Amino acid sequence: MSKIIKDLTIPLDQELEEKLKLMVANYSSHRILRKSVDARKSRDPHFVYTVEVFANGESPPPHEIVLEKIHTREKPIVIGAGPAGLFAALRFIERGVACTLLERGSDADKRLKFINRHWRYGELDAQNNVCFGEGGAGLYSDGKLITRIKSEHIAYVMNRLVRFGAPAEIEYLSNPHVGSDRIRRVIPKIRNYLLANGCEIHFDSQVTDIMFQENRVSGVKTLDGKLHNSSHVVLATGHSSQDVFDLLKAKGVFMEGKSLAMGLRIEHPQSLINKIQYRDSHADPQLGSANYKLTHHDAKSGIGVYSFCMCPGGYTISSGTDADGVVCNGMSNYHRNSPFANAAIVVTMDFKAWFGDEVFAGLNYRRALEKSAFAAVQAAGGKGQLPAQTVGDFLKRRSGAVGKTSSPSGVVPARLDQILPAKLFTPIAEALEYFERKMPGFLSEQAQLHGVESRTSCPVRVTRDKETLQSVSHPGLYPTGEGAGYAGGITSAAVDGIRVAEAIVKLLANQELSVVAQPPKAQRPPSV
Repeated sequence: MSKIIKDLTIPLDQELEEKLKLMVANYSSHRILRKSVDARKSRDPHFVYTVEVFANGESPPPHEIVLEKIHTREKPIVIGAGPAGLFAALRFIERGVACTLLERGSDADKRLKFINRHWRYGELDAQNNVCFGEGGAGLYSDGKLITRIKSEHIAYVMNRLVRFGAPAEIEYLSNPHVGSDRIRRVIPKIRNYLLANGCEIHFDSQVTDIMFQENRVSGVKTLDGKLHNSSHVVLATGHSSQDVFDLLKAKGVFMEGKSLAMGLRIEHPQSLINKIQYRDSHADPQLGSANYKLTHHDAKSGIGVYSFCMCPGGYTISSGTDADGVVCNGMSNYHRNSPFANAAIVVTMDFKAWFGDEVFAGLNYRRALEKSAFAAVQAAGGKGQLPAQTVGDFLKRRSGAVGKTSSPSGVVPARLDQILPAKLFTPIAEALEYFERKMPGFLSEQAQLHGVESRTSCPVRVTRDKETLQSVSHPGLYPTGEGAGYAGGITSAAVDGIRVAEAIVKLLANQELSVVAQPPKAQRPPSV
């Protein structure tokens, strides 16, 4: 019979299997349930495991998640092929429900060509960019799968990603990631599976209208004029679809403002972060590229600043969706072997305190900040580059030259301290000084800031019923994922897509049961 061992400490110079043989009589094999690095300064860096150990010739049973299928003629529509939309469609198909998936951008391969032109020449395509297209924004955000949510569906997400080609280790690492290079090979396999099992997929099909009959969903219309009818529409369009929010407003769909975070992205040499975090063990290849997580809270103002989407061995990328706006984000490939590390440094923005009751105020604020960043790039003679400033110049509020960068778009010097309103600049400046005390060397002369990190989450929530997960004003519309205000990353978005799909499946299954349970109608006797 197997045995679970938790909090098992393994030094860098010891093998896990070696220690298990010393600890467990009749050791046969093991399965890793969790693995993390403990680099706290109280001890030398080491690994911490939770393992399931098998003895007497036993071996780990196969890890299968099998779903029960239902029978229905209904065909839900899923709008958006990001993590939420893809996993909603996948869940439908595995539950026996055929569905239609509509994506405004192209498939992952075609999309990449547009993104490369954007990064290289500054040519932005409105439908194919870092946010729009198959895979959504998650395709170019490191493939990070870290999440703070608790859900029974997380294991399903990891299991299915591995089945379609993601590294097996994501099922047990404490900080799992697929890598932007590898997730681009996983997504097409999910697409091909969906196509082969009853999912109808339409790329380059922007939804321009959602149709209602007495406030209940009846279908959608795409840019090419095609109509797709369904009484169940999953709205998984991501945090950057301004046109969708405008459409929902015109239709009277209930929405509310949601708190958000904005700021900048900081970049360091990865070797510096390794030395700060791993100290004398910084060159040990077992540890890989170090990461960090930093927070600062001002007790007087109640404003918090925190690091977000930290990308060890990564790249700072241009990820806007508007021709006159600049947005930055971060990504890493699987091996995290870029010589740079980057992370967002963002300020928490309580919606009520910042904007009051104006639902679109957060979107408008975001748009204005991105336009200011673009104007700064133009003023510096740039086109598609990111505005940058060394940390030293930022804190001293002065202009200056900028250094090397990981950004494939390049950078131009800009006064980020002036682009940011005082309500953002002041807490970030105070937090950076605090982070230096927590991680001496963080404010190195080699540290550089990029702007603007404005899309950490969606500043609007398309409010839904807690039980049915349908819009509170328009039944049959299922707001889903980041763009609806119910997720904040690949894993949480995928989980939300699954939750919504399951809610629809449950409803359809009950409808089928009620039809079966009804007695047959009495037949009129034939006329003589």
